[in-house]
Amino acid sequence: MFELVQCRKSLMVIFLALSFFMFISLSEARVHNYTWDITYQYKSQDCYKKLAITINGMTPGPVISATEGDTIIVNVINKLFMENVAIHWHSIRQIGTPWMDGADGVSQCATIPGDTFTYQFVVDKVRTYMYHSHYGVQKKSGLYGWLIKVTVPTGKSEPFKYDDDDHSIVFTDWYHSSSYEEATKLTSLPFVWIGEPQSLLINGRGKYVCSNLNTNVCDSTNPECVPYSLTVVPGKTYRLRIASLTSLSALSFQIEGHNLTVVEADGQYVEPFVTKNLYIYSGETYSVLVTANQDSSRNYWMSTNEVGRKPETPPGLAIFNYYPNHFNKIPHTIPPPGPAWNDNESRINQSLAIKAHRGFIQSPPSTSDKVILLLNTQNTIQGRTRWSLNNVSHTLPDTPYLIALKKNWTDVFDQTPPPESYDFQNYDIYNVPGNKNSTSTTSIYRLEFNSTVDVILQNANTMNVNNSETHPWHLHGHDFWVLGYGDGKFNLSSDVRKYNLVDPIMKSTVPLHPYGWTALRFRADNPGIWLFHCHIEVHFLMGMLVLFESGSEMVGEPPRQNMGCGWTKSLIKP
Repeated sequence: MFELVQCRKSLMVIFLALSFFMFISLSEARVHNYTWDITYQYKSQDCYKKLAITINGMTPGPVISATEGDTIIVNVINKLFMENVAIHWHSIRQIGTPWMDGADGVSQCATIPGDTFTYQFVVDKVRTYMYHSHYGVQKKSGLYGWLIKVTVPTGKSEPFKYDDDDHSIVFTDWYHSSSYEEATKLTSLPFVWIGEPQSLLINGRGKYVCSNLNTNVCDSTNPECVPYSLTVVPGKTYRLRIASLTSLSALSFQIEGHNLTVVEADGQYVEPFVTKNLYIYSGETYSVLVTANQDSSRNYWMSTNEVGRKPETPPGLAIFNYYPNHFNKIPHTIPPPGPAWNDNESRINQSLAIKAHRGFIQSPPSTSDKVILLLNTQNTIQGRTRWSLNNVSHTLPDTPYLIALKKNWTDVFDQTPPPESYDFQNYDIYNVPGNKNSTSTTSIYRLEFNSTVDVILQNANTMNVNNSETHPWHLHGHDFWVLGYGDGKFNLSSDVRKYNLVDPIMKSTVPLHPYGWTALRFRADNPGIWLFHCHIEVHFLMGMLVLFESGSEMVGEPPRQNMGCGWTKSLIKP
């Protein structure tokens, strides 16, 4: 009897202790509530005046800072009059909240003009996040920004130190034509290429040459296009949270005369390494440390350059401003040129250099349950240019997938699974495809819940001779282990033995280099249906995407606000 009483007392102590710590945890978590008006505004991001989509009048949109475990609530009011809106919270895994992913046609119907969509989710992981439109090619019109700088809770620390508060820097490319015009060109017959961007922006600012243009259209003195300036104190070390939300361009970033120490990639701590320039692809985030240890009597350039495509766009420029000598003064030097645009070897070497930090390694499963090989090619459908995977180009249905799965509407999308491989032994990745015709599908990959899946991305030649493009691939709802990169054609037997299972980095976006392959592994442990797509906006529009479903039967019923298109109209009562 005495032992039973003692046992009950011990259990009570444990229960009270757990309750106390749960109370402390809950009391520390905060709720951040925001209201965003989405409107068109005339902006001169690069001195050229054009219509841009703004959040509360701003592009890039506002920065939200939070702590791990906080809840974010954003009321998005669509005031565009003639255009729908959907906002994706990039790299938020949405565990338990798949309806909040913000992917039009997948988890929600885009919000129509005049309506409000309330996004609510928990930031469950310390990292740097972004947000952007996931409707058409709207992102390139300015609907993007920093979502959250999620910091560590009290009592925890990160494996690197810096002196000052961190600074957020986002890169974008900027077109002067409208997203409507560009979408029309890309889907027209015959195909019309949109060309290279007019400018590269750093924190929403660039510089277009306004000579011979009317000042009402382009004004180089407009304060909106004054270069972004980062002010530093000599001798201090700074953390730069860097992200790319370009629509097309892969970039190199450098600070004149300064080294960059890479310490984080897509929210995962990396074994630090030093570089003169950082390659960054659309959808990626990095943290780098930079020490203000150069001659403080002058300022220095920060610059971005296009890589992977022959540059036709001037560099993006900002100022690394030493306090207090030359506040915002333009440096008198020539901006650093950056690496050669076609130096693929250097770019692959950086990819290979990114390893998980020794103190934060999350070991991947030693084997996988399924292997999916995806050949990246260009093809045509009835003469229209498309991007294809295993000779299949994907489209999104009018009714969102997740709603169709919950309602068991089997006619919404093609129930035939897409191909999991291709004739990899005989396919020539270095020449224009022999079969230029692809098929279109709305089908999905159905994965066993909690299974481990390998995806091998194989790059190949486009429909242009001697051309293979860079593709940054982004997975919604998950992080994945990057097992390896390779040159040339993937060998299913020998290259598997080269996988890094010791210290692979986990990411949510990964580059596929020209004429190369990238292997990744993830666990299908987040119930729902999730996009996996090229983060180049024009490639996504042209069919470069697949969908992974697992455990969707565990997801709750769709909220009313997620409906309003396709078959869901019949479920909405007046």
